[in-house]
Amino acid sequence: MAEIRWFGHACFRIRAREATILTDPVPRSFGYKVEKQRADIVTVSHGHPGHTAFDILNGEYQLVDRPGEYEMHDVFITGIQTYHDNERGAQRGKNTVFLIEAEGLMICHLGDLGHELTEAQAEAMNSVDVLLVPVGGNDVLDGAKASAVVGQIEPRIVVPMQYRTPLGDAQREGVERFLKEMAVGEIAPIDRLTIRKPELAEGAYATSVVVLECGATR
Repeated sequence: MAEIRWFGHACFRIRAREATILTDPVPRSFGYKVEKQRADIVTVSHGHPGHTAFDILNGEYQLVDRPGEYEMHDVFITGIQTYHDNERGAQRGKNTVFLIEAEGLMICHLGDLGHELTEAQAEAMNSVDVLLVPVGGNDVLDGAKASAVVGQIEPRIVVPMQYRTPLGDAQREGVERFLKEMAVGEIAPIDRLTIRKPELAEGAYATSVVVLECGATR
């Protein structure tokens, strides 16, 4: 079983039997007061300040911050180079999408993806079970483009991130536009997503949208 919690912005904690993974640690200056975290693996999609708050971590960890293939703590990670904008990085630089394979699940963290995927990129992500996707616009995908990327990847479950909350990301859209683009109504947030691979139905399916409560405090 994998447990996924969201701490605001692009920061998630993924707990699996093999290891605990923390993605894009978010600084408290962004409004998300994340308690100190312990992780075996930390992934960083790019070096911008909202994703590199290593001071919220306790203990030793292994850092993955660039494209490539990695195996650590029996977790398989693939980093795929993408861009933070729609001009091949000319405005905001590069971004790394991470595929994280643990508990038999494929979890994809899109980081600060700023464009729709190429055919090759989408093909590399065609076995995703859980997709963590930015939806708030401004310098990442907005609701419409995020919905299009979800359609390219066709995950079993999609979890939105990087949208306006009472704690932070005030310059972004709320999650509502993305939910409308995905043709789903209002969704009650849950504090964590727990999932087992056998629970995912085989064959034809519709992508489910899960909204997570922010686990940070004021």
